[in-house]
Parts: sequence; structure tokens; C-alpha cells
Amino acid sequence: MSMEVIKMIRQIERDEINVCVQVIKKSFGTVAQEFSLTNENCQGNASFIKTEKLYRQYDGGRSMFAYLNNGIIVGYFSLSKNDNGSFELNNLAVLVEYRHKGYGREMIVFAMNKVREMGSNKMTIGLIEESTKLRNWYSSLGFIHTGTRKYKHLPFTVGFMKIEL
Repeated sequence: MSMEVIKMIRQIERDEINVCVQVIKKSFGTVAQEFSLTNENCQGNASFIKTEKLYRQYDGGRSMFAYLNNGIIVGYFSLSKNDNGSFELNNLAVLVEYRHKGYGREMIVFAMNKVREMGSNKMTIGLIEESTKLRNWYSSLGFIHTGTRKYKHLPFTVGFMKIEL
């Protein structure tokens, strides 16, 4: 007899931040490896995120969400309000062993609904432009490429995408 997997997305509690930081670090670790990002050449990458940063964001009122699989946090993302009233999707993460099961897509759909609920009709993301696979994945979900920017302190180009809701 197979047990049914119980999956859900919900806002996180403050005492879950440590677990979420681990999920982000592990998830972004594969990206860091692929693009040879280190703490030296790309300290700001999410694979090197500090727990304090998430506490600051949480205490500052940022909306943070976890994807739970049988009560275990296996995914994470947060939403922050941009100056123009749109929302930015941050640190979308799924642990490697839970990828290719549609969890990322479910989190995006959840985020879209949440952004609508918060009174906006636009969501934006920033990503590594050179990560074609990721860019194509976001495109397949309806995101439109809006431009790129090269930052002195980053060893890659940042790509920007948005979706109208």
C-alpha cells in the first residue's frame, strides 16, 4: 500500500529560517558549481547566503514561503515589493533530489496568485543570463525577457524577466 505524499506551500515561521537557509544554499550550490562561483568571486550568490540576511528580510516584513513534502521543507521563495508596485520573486529554490517533479512550477503559480492577492499585476525576476536552461524554463511559464545588466562585482550577466498577471 503506497502512502500518499502530502505537499503544500505556506508562509514560513521565523524559527524555520535556518532550515530555509540550508535549502537555499544547497539548491543554489549546483548553480555556483556550474558557473564556478565562489565566496571570493561572487559573495552575493544565494549559495553563500547568511542566516542573518534572511532574519533581516523576515523581520523587515518580507513574504517568505516554503514548499513542504510530507512536512519537510524542500523548496523556498520570497516576494519583495518593487518601487513600481510590482513584486520581485527571490531565491526560488528546490533541493536537487526534489527537482523535475513540478514543485518549482507550483511555487511560481502560488507566487503569481499571492502577488495578485497583494494587489499587483506584475512579477519580476533576476537570474544568471548565461543560464539558458533556467531562462528557457521561466519563458515556458510565461515570463518575458526585459533586458540584461553587467555588474562590476559579478562574474556573470544578470538577466531580467517579468510576467504580467
